[in-house]
Amino acid sequence: MVEALRRQERAAELSPAATGAVDAAPPHLRIRGLTKRFGKFTALDRIDLEVRRGEFVAFLGPSGCGKTTLLRAICGLDPPSEGTVEQDGCDVTALPVSARDFGIVFQSYALFPNLTIRANVGYGLAATGRPKAEIARRVDELLELVGLADQADKYPAQLSGGQQQRVALARALALRPGLLLLDEPLSALDARVRARLRGEIRDLQRRLGITTIMVTHDQEEALTMADRIVVMNRGRIEQVGTPDEVYARPATAFVADFIGKMNFLPGRLLAPDRVEVEGAELLFEPPLDFGPGALVTVCLRPEDVVVREVDRRPANRLTAEVGVMEFIGNHFQTTLHVPGTGLDISADLSINAVRDLGIRPGRTIPICLPPDRLRVFPEPPRPS
Repeated sequence: MVEALRRQERAAELSPAATGAVDAAPPHLRIRGLTKRFGKFTALDRIDLEVRRGEFVAFLGPSGCGKTTLLRAICGLDPPSEGTVEQDGCDVTALPVSARDFGIVFQSYALFPNLTIRANVGYGLAATGRPKAEIARRVDELLELVGLADQADKYPAQLSGGQQQRVALARALALRPGLLLLDEPLSALDARVRARLRGEIRDLQRRLGITTIMVTHDQEEALTMADRIVVMNRGRIEQVGTPDEVYARPATAFVADFIGKMNFLPGRLLAPDRVEVEGAELLFEPPLDFGPGALVTVCLRPEDVVVREVDRRPANRLTAEVGVMEFIGNHFQTTLHVPGTGLDISADLSINAVRDLGIRPGRTIPICLPPDRLRVFPEPPRPS
């Protein structure tokens, strides 16, 4: 590894992201009241967000939710109708794209087909009038960084999609930007290459300590790569949290519906911590501050249905009939029906649990729906 890269990595080791001090550091990016209108259509509606220095943040949501528009507003490609964007303590809202401190990787890579890989990576450096020797050194560093040192004299068409994406990433890093923007960077690649590049990009971001924002509609990408996820819907932020927070503790029915698989069960509130669902009474946490009789939606992840040592759990123990079982590879996707009620639940049961407990269609088994795993919302799930 070249000495310059070693210096970058040593700096990254002392960065707020690497030392765990990100929470104490001032935000690298601060967005306040950001609104973007296209005629009568509001694409972004009063967005407030802070991104910490050295953090990897994913904008996640369905098509048309505003995530790409927000990215373009941050880099100046789509100036906001209202609100402000601050980077590193400076208001950049009105600055042109060329005056902003960022590097960007597009979904299409946007490489110059008539230039070699070396020339593509060094294009931005050459445009600033840097000496040729400095450009050559920096390009060599970056190509070694992304594992393409032996491909420098080839052209983009001679590389695979994954290799072209690495070239685009190296080019975005060439000017040592303070902010790296990734716009659906892996969506054009096949599943196996995507999975490999996810890890490579995340590892590179951690080593360099560069503040990074990625736009994606792929929840698996967001969950595996990001420090925090910004879940968006209809131009607004539904929830900001760590991958564990947005998956295990969704703040809204939309987030619960969009991320992962979920049972959605119509219910009626009996007490702040008790709900009636299709004839079954269930306890849940934390309590809701609504009056008895309020209509709610009860959410439960299929993997949170408990079938082992149910007798040790005092709450929400039920007897269920096993219905259809589909073998998915590492688990069985199973339908459970609770006799005497209208309650049907989808459960993901591990191969070991199915084998050890002799679970099969037609059997009756005890189950538990842990109160701390139930999420109760005072509204039905909105379509994603």
